[in-house]
Amino acid sequence: MKYADAGVNIDLGDDVSKMLYNAAKQTWSNRKGQLGEVIVPFDDFSGVRAIDVSQLPKGTLMNISFDGIGTKTEIAERSRNHRTMAYDLFAMVCDDAVVRGAEPVLVGSILDVRSLKGTDETPFLDEVRQLAQGYIEAANAANVAVVNGEVAELGSRVSGYGEFNYNWGAAVVWFAHKDRIFTGKEIQEGDMLVGLREHGFRSNGLSLVRKVMLAHHGPEWHQVTLKKDGTLADLVLKPSCIYTKAAVEMFGGYYNEPKANVHGIVHITGGGLPGKLGRVLKPSGLGAMIDNPFLPSEFMLYVQAQGNISDREAYRTWNMGQGMVIITPEPDAVIAVAHSYEIESQVIGRITSTTGIRIVNKGAFVETNREPEMIFV
Repeated sequence: MKYADAGVNIDLGDDVSKMLYNAAKQTWSNRKGQLGEVIVPFDDFSGVRAIDVSQLPKGTLMNISFDGIGTKTEIAERSRNHRTMAYDLFAMVCDDAVVRGAEPVLVGSILDVRSLKGTDETPFLDEVRQLAQGYIEAANAANVAVVNGEVAELGSRVSGYGEFNYNWGAAVVWFAHKDRIFTGKEIQEGDMLVGLREHGFRSNGLSLVRKVMLAHHGPEWHQVTLKKDGTLADLVLKPSCIYTKAAVEMFGGYYNEPKANVHGIVHITGGGLPGKLGRVLKPSGLGAMIDNPFLPSEFMLYVQAQGNISDREAYRTWNMGQGMVIITPEPDAVIAVAHSYEIESQVIGRITSTTGIRIVNKGAFVETNREPEMIFV
């Protein structure tokens, strides 16, 4: 008996690893001449990759953050479109790092697949190429270097739709100076909240989206076309906007000159706007009034209405139109940086002395539920 009899093809696994390695190599130039420049003693996909940190000054902090893209992989499996998955993966780890006042530098990932071959023995090389191409594009969007791309065949431990099933997780190494770390105590009453626009679900609340779509459109819901907007799979698959480059430029990252005075950053993922903003505000004891939020996308409102999901529940589950919020006394400067990266932004509210988070409702049922303003404590 051979290892391949258990569903693991060593030679094919090496080929896929080399494919991901070659994609990673194309990201190293993102950090050239900056903190995190990749040092390669010899060029081999199993060789050493490292960065020289010997000259970093006292007060330098480093950490590693982890995350994944959850069940959004099933949408890619349904549509057979894996090109944008890396955007979701990098958004989850890199945009989380800037919340701390840190600059993301290096990313490593682990791709767990059911098998690298289909039942007809055809290798899933095109699918891996799509993931690898997304790797390159997303790393550039986040200005990070990819130092590895591990892949593992796990057989029935991984399942999903169709034959090419996978889970994808990543870690990001970030650096910060202790004097630039956001603690929450920098936030002051009167600070403005600048929302950065998001048109998709990012990688959060997708289990609820899939449940609603299954209930209303059946098992093959991903093939249904909604008006002229494309298939439902295309709409759910919309890649996450990566805000990292813009945010780092705003507060200056590890050592560059800040373009704006930033007191805090909120990445709107699981828990939604009230959950994530509430966590950032907790150390200050302050609250927020959000009276001008972005409208959720039409498709998000469609899913909410089809699932009869309350506005309150929607705001606690999805980003509802804003993927990141910058807390600042200089909103014009923040908006200018966002605009330079073609990110739509606007002042959505302000910090208040009154605790709790008040949101002017833009959900699907605002006209019928008599809750034009929602209060989250």
